[in-house]
Amino acid sequence: METSTDKSIFSNDPTAETRKKDHIEMALRAQIASGEWSERFYYEPMLSAHPQQGESTPIQFAGKMLQTPIWVSSMTGGTAMAFTINQNLARACRDFGMGMGLGSCRSLLFGNERLQDFDVRAIMGDEVPLFANLGIAQVEQLMLKQEWWRITALIEKLQADGLIIHVNPMQEWLQPEGDQITIPPVETIAAALEQLSTKIIVKEVGQGMGYHSLKALFQLPLEAIDFAAMGGTNFAKLELMRSAEQHQTTYEDLAYIGHNAYEMVEMTNAVLAELGEKVCCTQVIISGGVRHFLDGYYLMNKLHTHCVYAQASGFLRHAMGDYEDLYQYVTSQVKGLALARAFLKVR
Repeated sequence: METSTDKSIFSNDPTAETRKKDHIEMALRAQIASGEWSERFYYEPMLSAHPQQGESTPIQFAGKMLQTPIWVSSMTGGTAMAFTINQNLARACRDFGMGMGLGSCRSLLFGNERLQDFDVRAIMGDEVPLFANLGIAQVEQLMLKQEWWRITALIEKLQADGLIIHVNPMQEWLQPEGDQITIPPVETIAAALEQLSTKIIVKEVGQGMGYHSLKALFQLPLEAIDFAAMGGTNFAKLELMRSAEQHQTTYEDLAYIGHNAYEMVEMTNAVLAELGEKVCCTQVIISGGVRHFLDGYYLMNKLHTHCVYAQASGFLRHAMGDYEDLYQYVTSQVKGLALARAFLKVR
């Protein structure tokens, strides 16, 4: 028997008329053909309830606990705008339990004039990982001078958990002010692992890495490998755009050669299978062209090792101004990831 209480529950819907009108007007526009996501996921609406507010799936990564498997990719430093960006990103890492890699900290090797741009540990807290960042050319130069202590001092002043070494030979070649790399990067990285008592992550800067580079890195005792694959910000192309016209004409095609994150997941799985017990690095940051949570969720499920996914430009667009904008963006990504976990199964 229906009661007045039952009626009030179902009739107290002040938005019903407007909502139903919207449904009618938008129905035709919502009729779209199934796209790439339907080819990658099974939609399973019967097996889970909606994720609850604040629900998280903690994950151990880079020696600390993340509340969500999202990493803030290395972006910027050494400019006035970097102060606001890094402060906002650090607050987001604290509030959502994410890890973060700083932009290039080269300017801090010989002075502290730009320290405030990078000094975010107090904002982030000690619970989540923070990594400093140097280019392979700078690490090579310090190695040749036997000035490893400068890297140790850098990590200490930033209270960082370790160092990201970005390997960017194409960017350096195309950059008007670029540095020469005179030693194969894998040799410099191996030396850094021997000389520095700190965790090291190795990444590219937007072109990714091929099979043999990945194979070499997975045999080193790295904390993680960060793809920085083709598909996100291409720093080689960015530097080429700053070059003389003749330089652009000569080298333009080089800037478009690389490997996307999907290719790199497949190559990594093949490398791991080939190496077997020779694998020394078991953590990966999937980055480069990761547009949102669906990309991240899919790629993490496809990769056969411990991993998180990262974004750069998505965060950057929302980190330049008011923190509330960034907060809302990260909230949508975290909620979207929880929703994907609940209702989507990777094919």
